[in-house]
Amino acid sequence: MIGASVLMVPYPLNMIPIPVLYGVFVFLAITSLGEFQMWERLVLIFTEQSLYPPFHYVRKVPQKIIHCFTLLQILQLAALCLISFGGSAYLKMFFPFVIILLMPIREKILPTLISERHLNSLDGEH
Repeated sequence: MIGASVLMVPYPLNMIPIPVLYGVFVFLAITSLGEFQMWERLVLIFTEQSLYPPFHYVRKVPQKIIHCFTLLQILQLAALCLISFGGSAYLKMFFPFVIILLMPIREKILPTLISERHLNSLDGEH
């Protein structure tokens, strides 16, 4: 099926309206939110603590640390969005550098704010 789509590159793909493609991508994004840990933690900010679902990190990490980690990730995501969706082409050139900068932030800066044990619980899938 993927190989057949290569044959459709010049003309038949041009017949698909752009809003239809946008709708497909929005549908895929919304249906995948349930499996996205950052979305789960974002919902926890607005949920009463007694109603928290039994996620592994909820049992191991205090509520304040979970919310702090989530807000730090949202700030990093906002910075990425500002750079990638910014109007300036010069600003967009820094996108790869910001992505690379996320690694030292996680490895050097976040452990000074949040303990390594809590970070492992929040990052890991176990």
